[in-house]
Amino acid sequence: MSSESPVSIQIPPELAGQRLDQALAQILPEYSRSRLKGWIEAGRVMLDGRLPRPRDAVSGGEAVELRPLLEPVHHDRPQAIELDVRYEDAAIVVLNKPAGLVVHPAAGNPEGTLLNALLHRAPELAALPRAGIVHRLDKQTSGLMVVAKTPAAHRHLVAALAEHAVGREYLALVQGELIAGGTVDAPIGRHPRDRKRMAVVLGGKHAVSHYRVEERFVGHTLLRVHLETGRTHQIRVHMAHIRHAIVGDPAYGGRLRLPPAAGEALTAQLRGFGRQALHAARLTLEHPVSGEVLSWAADIPDDMHALLDAFRAHRQARSDD
Repeated sequence: MSSESPVSIQIPPELAGQRLDQALAQILPEYSRSRLKGWIEAGRVMLDGRLPRPRDAVSGGEAVELRPLLEPVHHDRPQAIELDVRYEDAAIVVLNKPAGLVVHPAAGNPEGTLLNALLHRAPELAALPRAGIVHRLDKQTSGLMVVAKTPAAHRHLVAALAEHAVGREYLALVQGELIAGGTVDAPIGRHPRDRKRMAVVLGGKHAVSHYRVEERFVGHTLLRVHLETGRTHQIRVHMAHIRHAIVGDPAYGGRLRLPPAAGEALTAQLRGFGRQALHAARLTLEHPVSGEVLSWAADIPDDMHALLDAFRAHRQARSDD
């Protein structure tokens, strides 16, 4: 293990009253709370020039100096999994994740993930938290992601995400006919009864999604959604909250809804579409080294394209009647 460059931050006033390790975990989400606690106990954190304890309460405004340790990822092995890379240099890699690929290893998916693929492509990523992954897409959501390749790029991207300075646009096919765009500003937290799901809950984390109508169909609408924040399942939860759940969403979509007079082709497409119709279509960010604003776009995958074509054919057939 080796030391990473020191990190200097200030405790925001809104975190007053929290434990130091808890506050740091919110400010520095790239590090787990247990790892931060260990660094505090090891004397690698200074709070206003003194050595604190993990349980010390913060009052807001304190200066924090953190000396992180680069720790290789020992338990995840590199795997030769093909990746659709759209851009790569010494600092970052941008890729188009297919639906079905899990981002991080977990209990149900210990291997065969994006993280395993990244470790095979660039073994040096083992020294970065989560192999440089700074944000995620759900298993069945396709589209663009950025991964850091150096500690400095990792810090830059994590800070940019926290400051809402990374532009992320999604295409989402939702139930119901919307006539105009809008904004969903509703806090998201764990579902009170089902801990595997998220929900709009009082006291949840601040979450904002902006959407506009991209294309209208009979009984359904294709939306372009811009994320202002990045909470778990945010678009899926917000769309379900306004009663326009994403088509095919197994957790938040409810029962299958066929549009009026749906023919065999559209019915077959809807019944056979085995995931949420959600795609991360555009990613915009400031390059962590050059400062240049870069943007990438990824076309929707074939399965979602076929579904939209079936909706277009159905719309045309209805207009011809």
